[in-house]
Amino acid sequence: MELLAPVGDKNKLKLAIHYGADAVYLASKRFGLRSFAGNFDIDELKWAVEYTHNAGKKIYVTINILPHDSDFEGLEDYLHLLQDLKVDAVIVADLGVIRVIKRVAPNLNIHVSTQANVLNSETANFYAEMGVKRIILARELSLEEIKKIRKNLDMNIELECFVHGAMCISYSGRCLLSNFMTNRDANRGACVQACRWNYTIREVGKENEFPIQEDEKGTYILNSYDLCMINYLDKLQEAGINSIKVEGRMKSEYYVANIINAYHQALDYLSSHEKYDLPDSISLEVNKSSHRSYGTGFYFGDAKQNLSSSMPEADYDFVAIVLEDSVNNKALVEMRNRFLTNCDLEKLSKFENNDIIHINKIEDEQGEEIQDVKMVQQKVYLYTDKPLHKFDILRRKKY
Repeated sequence: MELLAPVGDKNKLKLAIHYGADAVYLASKRFGLRSFAGNFDIDELKWAVEYTHNAGKKIYVTINILPHDSDFEGLEDYLHLLQDLKVDAVIVADLGVIRVIKRVAPNLNIHVSTQANVLNSETANFYAEMGVKRIILARELSLEEIKKIRKNLDMNIELECFVHGAMCISYSGRCLLSNFMTNRDANRGACVQACRWNYTIREVGKENEFPIQEDEKGTYILNSYDLCMINYLDKLQEAGINSIKVEGRMKSEYYVANIINAYHQALDYLSSHEKYDLPDSISLEVNKSSHRSYGTGFYFGDAKQNLSSSMPEADYDFVAIVLEDSVNNKALVEMRNRFLTNCDLEKLSKFENNDIIHINKIEDEQGEEIQDVKMVQQKVYLYTDKPLHKFDILRRKKY
């Protein structure tokens, strides 16, 4: 199965590819559903396509808003550009946009977005007859339902599904809360995640409010668990899935590196073992970046998991990212969280297992020795007991 990574900016794209993604998906400044992610301007988009293809990977561009007539302005020129750049596919939710693509950029491969809510074989075959290459299934499907869709669909049509990340309280993202409460349209890329907020009940005409208590941590009846299917990739493969997708274009660069690395290792394990019994050294990696409590969504039946605290959790802090390969165990890094000399940090690396490294000495860029790295994104030189590689992540266990 293809491992598909979210990238909200250039750094995340580099990390996703470095840590094992087979493909990435991203948006430009328009027509995508994550307006508050960094996203890519036209020059950055051209760079992204070249960088990804030079690495032998694929790049998919989202055009997955649910557009009003005014949103079509500039679309044809944009489609011509994507076709000329030879992006590997565009991710589309709207039939009108598909119609325009077929007319003005027929060489573009089309992936039907999860926003299109494909829940059955008839709908899947309808899109297949329109000439799409891939269907990104609605998140509300069980594994058994996916098997039926796969059985009834041309095998040349690929199926993609989400395996990790935030779950929307509404049908595959068709939510009105953000629009109603803040006038920011979730279906046009501006969701404020109002489902994560705390709510109360108040009788009309009365001032008293009653908190909707679910547990001692708070009230979040609209807040779903995060999805995590790392222990069930064999089930997805058996169901006929071609591509597994990680959610999170607005997540941190550490999240992208950590989660993609974990799923890449899991896929390697799946391909090399008869029985998919994933060791803790791989499966527990997903706990080391920020997340809400994990669940398996609808894959094993109805999801009864909407009572989680809104507060994210993580076992580790992201401390620094390595900018250059170390020479004689001296490496340039960029700080993300405060750390001191003579401390021990864990290294996330695609080259070695998660070693513990000791920081023997720290110098600033001028070569002056310092004891405390506390300036945001400060670049410093670390002297360590083990080698470091470019794009390695340094992190610290929380206690």
